[in-house]
Amino acid sequence: MSNTISIPDELRDVVEETKAVVAKLHQELPDNQLVVWTAGNVSQRIPGADLFVIKPSGVRYEELTADAMVVCDLDGNLVEGDRSPSSDTAAHAYVYRHMEEVGGVVHTHSDYATAWAAVRRPIPCVLTMMGDEFGSEIPVGPFALIGDDSIGRGIVETLRESRSPAVLMANHGPFTIGKDARAAVKAAVMLEDVARTVAIAEKLGTPVPIPQEKIDHLYDRYQNVYGQH
Repeated sequence: MSNTISIPDELRDVVEETKAVVAKLHQELPDNQLVVWTAGNVSQRIPGADLFVIKPSGVRYEELTADAMVVCDLDGNLVEGDRSPSSDTAAHAYVYRHMEEVGGVVHTHSDYATAWAAVRRPIPCVLTMMGDEFGSEIPVGPFALIGDDSIGRGIVETLRESRSPAVLMANHGPFTIGKDARAAVKAAVMLEDVARTVAIAEKLGTPVPIPQEKIDHLYDRYQNVYGQH
């Protein structure tokens, strides 16, 4: 059941639009083989309110319609919806409370990124695509159990010290952030791609890190020049 907080009428349209966006983006996770069964989640902050939309807990992806999404406040309390929020809701809420620039959060259990998390190794920046998207190595966050905001604290503490929009939570899996949920999903897709490539490269030899000044150049160009603006 939701709590006593109500959503203002003037936000109803943006809430419904955000639900539709988040529901559609959830399909990107199984489509890109980033999750199995009911694992993983996508959330997006609702502009103009201390609220966010996230998937309900333990629901199959084919059932994740806009109407199935739930709305929570930034303490992780259910505000609107008929189902319990994702078990990672407290982590998402903590990120939103402490990183105001973040508008979307994604968690997956994608195979290669999670394998790096299992051995607690950061993914070295040895590919130009990593320099472009992540601007650094992919860091490892601390081990934390689901149930409170410990995971969220680990995400924030790790990513505050990095340009990377992705963190490998030790023995758990990847979390990604972005200006909105679409950007966070993109980071999750690209993370798995580079995690796989670097793992393959290590079987062939020792991957060669890109010098930091070259990483800086790649990151600046990709973030500020590449694509349509």
